[in-house]
Amino acid sequence: MSSEPIAAYALLSDCRSAALVSAAGSVDWLCFPRFDSPSVFGRLLGQDAGFWSIRPAGEYTSTRRYLGPTMVLETTHRAPEGCVTVTDALVLGDGRRGHDLGADSPGTLLRQLSCTEGPVEVDIVFSPRPEYGLARPLLSAVDGGIVVRAGAVMLSFSTAAAFQLGADTAQARVTLQTGDVLGFAVHFQASGSGEPVFWGQAEIARRLEDTVQGWTSWSVMHQTYNGPWQELVAGSGRILQALTYYPSGAIVAAPTTSLPEVAGGTRNWDYRYSWIRDASMTLQALWVAACPDEAGNFFQFLATAAASQLAAGEELQIMFGIGGERELPERELAHLPGWRASSPVRVGNGAWDQRQLDVYGELLDAAATLPEYLAELAPATRRFLADAADAAASRWRSADHGIWEVRGEPRHFLYSKLMCWVAVDRAITLAELLQAPERVRRWEEVRDQIAASIRTYGWSEAANAYTQAYGSEDLDASALMLAIVGFLPADDPGILATIEAIEERLTDSRGLVYRYLADDGLPGEEGTFLLCTFWLAQALALAGRTQRARAVFERAAGFATDLGLMAEEVAPDSSELLGNFPQAFSHIGLVNAAWAIHTAEERMARRS
Repeated sequence: MSSEPIAAYALLSDCRSAALVSAAGSVDWLCFPRFDSPSVFGRLLGQDAGFWSIRPAGEYTSTRRYLGPTMVLETTHRAPEGCVTVTDALVLGDGRRGHDLGADSPGTLLRQLSCTEGPVEVDIVFSPRPEYGLARPLLSAVDGGIVVRAGAVMLSFSTAAAFQLGADTAQARVTLQTGDVLGFAVHFQASGSGEPVFWGQAEIARRLEDTVQGWTSWSVMHQTYNGPWQELVAGSGRILQALTYYPSGAIVAAPTTSLPEVAGGTRNWDYRYSWIRDASMTLQALWVAACPDEAGNFFQFLATAAASQLAAGEELQIMFGIGGERELPERELAHLPGWRASSPVRVGNGAWDQRQLDVYGELLDAAATLPEYLAELAPATRRFLADAADAAASRWRSADHGIWEVRGEPRHFLYSKLMCWVAVDRAITLAELLQAPERVRRWEEVRDQIAASIRTYGWSEAANAYTQAYGSEDLDASALMLAIVGFLPADDPGILATIEAIEERLTDSRGLVYRYLADDGLPGEEGTFLLCTFWLAQALALAGRTQRARAVFERAAGFATDLGLMAEEVAPDSSELLGNFPQAFSHIGLVNAAWAIHTAEERMARRS
């Protein structure tokens, strides 16, 4: 099993798939050709599931960074007699820049060694294991490198160095002198799709530089945020772009599966899908940290993927595959022990067919974030959005499984009612663009009914706060959204009391926020959630408590790695990062909280 800390990994992306590279120089996770494809390297979840390691022989120390505003990784290893730099990238389409980032990405991982001080001996172990480690490949030496065949997968490993081939692993030790440069490439293609593709040394160097230029062009074009924590916000914007599947515009919640909520636990889920739940917060974050074009692509994906469901009288699905796939059945990979023996390892996600009423509000809130794009949508898509508001208006009284996808009995969750309110509230604002002015009166009536219900049944005198569900005294961080979505002003006494209750009774000793502490029908525990901690910072900023907001923000942001990556959770008994990595929701929370604090401070400065 893998014992490498989650925080030790760096992310590579070509806006179609992703790789995780450890600080020790090992690619321990790579899925080709899509984020949700079976892994080619999967040692992250099991020792026998494949890896590609490049590291100096003997003792060494390492530092790493992303090259400028890119997702190209540079790791510098210093050995006793010299120094070697490894540059890693999932290569982008040749010459693709700006909005075209991700177009024509060839499905190729590049790794280039540059010796700045020699000699340095470097060990290279190439051990691919397609199909999550189930497939034992056949390796064959040919002109230009090594061909790997395993079932429906063929990999071509380009190398100018000589390797010793075992049954399913290739190894080499190379000695580099000062000035030496040596590149490698792994290219994915389906078996039977043509001759293997090999890359020469000059082409590897050229395409690596082209990928640097591609990411740089995207950052220069998109990232104009000028406020506090600018580097963290910009980095989060790039990570959200890196988690975007270019062909559809979908954004995965994370590029990994089954990294646990507690080490050794069973709360291990596959996050390589796109949730409607995340839509409005994602769009707001992209608007701040990237640009509305990417946000528009994501909204178009969600609207297109879901458009046929309401027309057929179905519930609006909570999540989709990155190509718009609707059925995402969950299964367990019993042959993988999981990260630090956290089993089962799951692929697919059994929550895909849950009933979650909040999705209507998130979809309409997403539309309200980008009203200029609605006029460009097809009339049928705009009618679908109006129908989504109607669905919220007719179903808001029903029980569901809530934002956190609890696997117990349906309940009347406060957040679900709130987002139904958001659905009709935003639809009223957008009525002309949705070509549905005749529905406004009905929406206004329902909006008032939901608001009265939330004020009456969502508030708990015993808890002195808005709580997780009607009739409950349990706190839930999602109640902070009452202020964030504008249901009540953040300085409303009930909101302030809720903020105080969450800050005092739903945090650990460090002030990090739990989602909730109530029983959710699942065994085991979980850590504190970075997203929820950023929600607290955002709500405090909206309430004008900017100093406290800053303190909470910096508390959460302090758990970003040396590369600016954030996981989902922090372990309750240590500072270790947990959960699928990197986690889009955490980066969304960071961006939106930074923006809220920035605008609140500017507003206060204008008043003084």
